[in-house]
Amino acid sequence: MSAIDAVPLEGATRKPSPNSVSLEDRLFATRALSTALAQPLSDEDQVVQANDDASPTKWHLAHTTWFFEAFVLKSFLEGYRVFDQGFEYCFNSYYESVGPRHPRAKRGLLTRPSADAVRAYRDHIDEALRRLCARDLAPRAAELIELGINHEQQHQELLLTDILSLFGAEPLKPAYAEANPGVATREAAPVKWVSFDGGLFDIGHDSNGFAYDNEGPRHEELIRPFKLADRCVTNSEWIAFIEDGAYETPTLWLADGWATVKVQDWSAPLYWEKADGGYMQMSLRGFRPVDPAAPVCHVSYYEADAFARWSGHRLPTEFEWEVAATGLPLEGRTLGAHALRPLGAAAKGNGLKQMYGDVWEWTASAYLPYPGFKAAPGAVGEYNGKFMCNQFVLRGGSCATPEGHIRKTYRNFFYPHQRWQFMGLRLAAEA
Repeated sequence: MSAIDAVPLEGATRKPSPNSVSLEDRLFATRALSTALAQPLSDEDQVVQANDDASPTKWHLAHTTWFFEAFVLKSFLEGYRVFDQGFEYCFNSYYESVGPRHPRAKRGLLTRPSADAVRAYRDHIDEALRRLCARDLAPRAAELIELGINHEQQHQELLLTDILSLFGAEPLKPAYAEANPGVATREAAPVKWVSFDGGLFDIGHDSNGFAYDNEGPRHEELIRPFKLADRCVTNSEWIAFIEDGAYETPTLWLADGWATVKVQDWSAPLYWEKADGGYMQMSLRGFRPVDPAAPVCHVSYYEADAFARWSGHRLPTEFEWEVAATGLPLEGRTLGAHALRPLGAAAKGNGLKQMYGDVWEWTASAYLPYPGFKAAPGAVGEYNGKFMCNQFVLRGGSCATPEGHIRKTYRNFFYPHQRWQFMGLRLAAEA
């Protein structure tokens, strides 16, 4: 058993029902999980930045810690002592109103502060947070701690995503965690379609529990009758797409997508390599044969859109996806399942499968504000609203999403050319 498999991920950061687990307990379970996720890595692993979209593990550990220092401890813990004044410049991400910061694309140059210094920083902040939680928390402090928990969960997924990017570029292709010999490959069951009536539907978070500001305000959307595939598009289906010459057929692609294919020389999903007898794929479990039944992963919006066009279908809108997810249990292969890679859908059973976990699902919806959206005041208002341009929405979570972090209204978003995240797709069609 690898170190990561020994970590009690299941339930460690699950969103509790009211009064079941305290805010303090969830805070420190989340903080402990970040430390555990870094445990299999050497200090050398933690300093390297594989690409401009990724960040070093050390940076993730420090940035999530800085968030609590900058937005919680400085304001709410009387007599708090800043750990190091230079850390704000090094580990601020994009909060312009807080001050200048180290350029994102050069985070891998931060050999100092050392990994040991970052671990000491986390200890310092955790001790201060414990002192704060021992007091009666101001309502605003509690709200910001809740936000900080969810923020750190986002970075836990990014930490794993970015380590995969790094290890995928390594000549020795090391595994983050040992392969799971109990997972057998098989062919996927034929896709089935699930139909939904059209109508006027309430979309967005209903204010019951935590949500990000971009999940509201709740509003009405008119949706035509539609149907969704019961599972995600699989690797075997993507291989058929490749072998049909899709990456060489410009008529399948949006103009920007085709330009990207040519410039980037794409011929398969990220981390795929042609091998004797098929394809190999880099994963957190190492360099493995492509599992034909598993959801295709690490594809861009451009690729997802082209596949949908090739198949004679389309991508769902984010509103269709949310309507389809209504009433489904928040269950799936997220981080607590320890798979660390997408796996095939259950062969038996009717209805929608894999709506949560395995892969984030691209939708056809541009990332835009809902009617009446207003960003929160102050620096935390920079969290989501200022990115509502030129990106697309993904729904459903992935195999690297921490337990309890996902919900049906959750709106992830990325630029259409990006594919290093655990991104896949599900097809939709008119009913």
